[in-house]
Amino acid sequence: MTQAPRSVPPVPLPPPPPPRTAVTPPPRVAGRAPNQPSLAQLIRRAYDEGYSDVHLGVGELPRMRDRGEMIILEYPETDINTFMSWLREILSEEEIQRFKKELEFDGATQYDFARVRINIFDSLRGPGMVLRLIPLKILTLEQLRLPPVFKDISNAHKGLILVTGPTGSGKSTTMAAMVDYINKEHAKHIITIEDPIEFVHQSRRSLIKQREVGIHTHKFDNALKAALREDPDIILVGEMRDKETVNTALKAAQTGHLVMGTLHTNSAVKTLERILSLYSAEEQDAMRVAIAESLVAIIAQGLCRTTDGKRAAYHDILINTETIKDYVRQGKNDEILELMKEGEYDGMITTNQSLFNLYQEGRITEETALELSPTPNEMAMMLRGKI
Repeated sequence: MTQAPRSVPPVPLPPPPPPRTAVTPPPRVAGRAPNQPSLAQLIRRAYDEGYSDVHLGVGELPRMRDRGEMIILEYPETDINTFMSWLREILSEEEIQRFKKELEFDGATQYDFARVRINIFDSLRGPGMVLRLIPLKILTLEQLRLPPVFKDISNAHKGLILVTGPTGSGKSTTMAAMVDYINKEHAKHIITIEDPIEFVHQSRRSLIKQREVGIHTHKFDNALKAALREDPDIILVGEMRDKETVNTALKAAQTGHLVMGTLHTNSAVKTLERILSLYSAEEQDAMRVAIAESLVAIIAQGLCRTTDGKRAAYHDILINTETIKDYVRQGKNDEILELMKEGEYDGMITTNQSLFNLYQEGRITEETALELSPTPNEMAMMLRGKI
């Protein structure tokens, strides 16, 4: 007898999968490459080791400036993701977009141990940046070992003080020390117009208002003109950039204000020539008279490496005595240098005399004095005792 086949219960089918929805993966955050430090770590290292600048760029090894000399660090070559991660540490997204549009960015940021001036730029190999470390503590005139005449210059009630020198010559440090001295000694209203703000001052005897171009004012010249209506005693102009700035600064100096500014010239006489070069031949006679009447002093400054591995400032200082005024009016620039050599009593000094003093103090070598001298032949004679 044939058995009927057993009925097998049906195997339940698995439930159908839920309908697929498009899932957008989270955006990949481009970060630093392995073995690369954060920007904060780089800046901290520069601060701890006494370096003045940090140089970073895509396709380049990170570098720092050690007392004037560029040194290469042991980190890997910088790629674009690492560079952008560094930017995000110090810039907002809006600032990054502004850099991408304008291909340049100037600004500043602050850590609890130092203030940092930022310049970002595009280049053939890709974007790069230079970070200048600015100490939070402002050194005094004495700590900087600046000549006593700096106090006399800072005590002036009106006129034009120019601090000049190439980039990295310590102009900002010197000006900050002079403002700090005024702040402690005199009850004045000081307005600074800077791009960007470097040293941050706290009001002491003086009331100090610091304005940064791009943040607190749209245009440099606007801020300078507005400053004249803000009841200032002293106006600090970050840089005498053009004819309009010089005109406004001279006007302020002639109307009873003390104006302090910087220029990128490396001697006192060249500073006079640089200002006059902004004007046409027809305007120059009138400008010589205006400068002669307004000028307090020109301090041209440089930095040199000392025998103990540190750095020292050397100066070319012109004080606007009555005799100097006459020579400026007459355009006798060559004779002004001779007067400076003989003007020690008034606080004047030439670059050669300043370098020679550092050599005599054992702070710089003979080679350094000759290398930095504007007239090495004269310096050689000074070193041999013939002058």
